[in-house]
Amino acid sequence: MLVDLVDLGRYPIDRPDSAAYQRLIADIRRELDADGCAVLPGFVHQGGLTQLLAEAESVAPRAHRSFNRTNAYFTRDDPRFGIGHPIRRFYDRSNAFVPADNFLPTGPLRRIYEYDGFLPFIRAALNEPEDRFFRYDDPLADVILNVVEEGQGFPWHFDTNNFTVTLAIQNAERGGAFEYAPNLRTPEHENFDKVAAILDGNFGAVRQIELQPGDLQIFRGRYSLHRVAPVSGPRPRYVGIFSFVEAEGMCGGIERTKQLYGRVLPHHLARAGRRADRLLD
Repeated sequence: MLVDLVDLGRYPIDRPDSAAYQRLIADIRRELDADGCAVLPGFVHQGGLTQLLAEAESVAPRAHRSFNRTNAYFTRDDPRFGIGHPIRRFYDRSNAFVPADNFLPTGPLRRIYEYDGFLPFIRAALNEPEDRFFRYDDPLADVILNVVEEGQGFPWHFDTNNFTVTLAIQNAERGGAFEYAPNLRTPEHENFDKVAAILDGNFGAVRQIELQPGDLQIFRGRYSLHRVAPVSGPRPRYVGIFSFVEAEGMCGGIERTKQLYGRVLPHHLARAGRRADRLLD
């Protein structure tokens, strides 16, 4: 039970047969249909936030900090494409992620992710069939903490996993806005021209939100280009990330996993190439 973490009165994920649950699902679906993104304010109550912040502060020193240049697909340069193509546009990336193997089953972040009612709730909100919705089978990336420190951010990119759920734990003093262009590509088409337009600074299709601690965000990150604006001030930004995918057994690619977590496990080597689509990343 998550009563010590989640506001179950406002978000009755423990009562899937209730009318309140069905209303909640309908509300979230409307947001997703309109925007590709839904935010549940105060999903975690103050008592839960206290637990999550304590956990975040205890594991933050184990974050893999990387400073490099990356494109929106976390792939290497490809000279087959012309100069200026999105694949060949690389940006400075400075960020830190605490890998999933640092979060105990008894800890608050993993308790939420592995709660029996959480996956069905997210799946229902996304209106996905049971045979196309699974936890991310990645021992380094299914449940992670994003640590954003002063001057850091995350440039434009697509997620490897189809459905990402984020939980705001702590904001920085300034900055850290989440910006995204919903449904910019599809499983069949990269739509490079639309990606290039945003990289060129044409933000007409870009939306911005400011998450508050305790807010839960449901986002279709596989197909929506998105970024986190740089933060400032001594207080780091903490965001928990829960990942879901549409293919059972799917995990992160080797190149991307090395970039984000500094290592790969035998699990990644064994699962290399197991994808539900043929997109670049």
